Amino acid sequence: MIEVTPTIALEEGEIEMVPIRASGPGGQNVNKVSSAVQLRFDAAGSPSLPDPVKARLPAIAGSRMTKEGVIVITAQVYRDQERNRADAIARLVDLIRRAAYRPPPRRPTRPTLASKRRRLDGKTKHARTKSLRGKPPAD
Repeated sequence: MIEVTPTIALEEGEIEMVPIRASGPGGQNVNKVSSAVQLRFDAAGSPSLPDPVKARLPAIAGSRMTKEGVIVITAQVYRDQERNRADAIARLVDLIRRAAYRPPPRRPTRPTLASKRRRLDGKTKHARTKSLRGKPPAD
């Protein structure tokens, strides 16, 4: 059981981890040791996630989520597989935590009476300036 929030916990069976070879420098070691980890989590089909979290997750996950609703995270920061596994799980938990946060609804506001007056006074002043730039009236 991986605890994400006090109300959300993921089963370890829902997360699939595959060891892969890391890219980048490292010589012979990088060619023969699979130290990187690719984590796959089916967010769309997960019974552990509530529907509002599933709805917000694609926007937060971005390109890490496939069209089928599977989150793919590749961890290759560390040189050993165990630390990369822990890093991948921590990144998944962080993603789900951010999706679990429900932003407060926006309450529409109205302009105050003083701000309306300031706007109208500014318009009047601007109109007066413009009218003074015209031709003088013929007598």
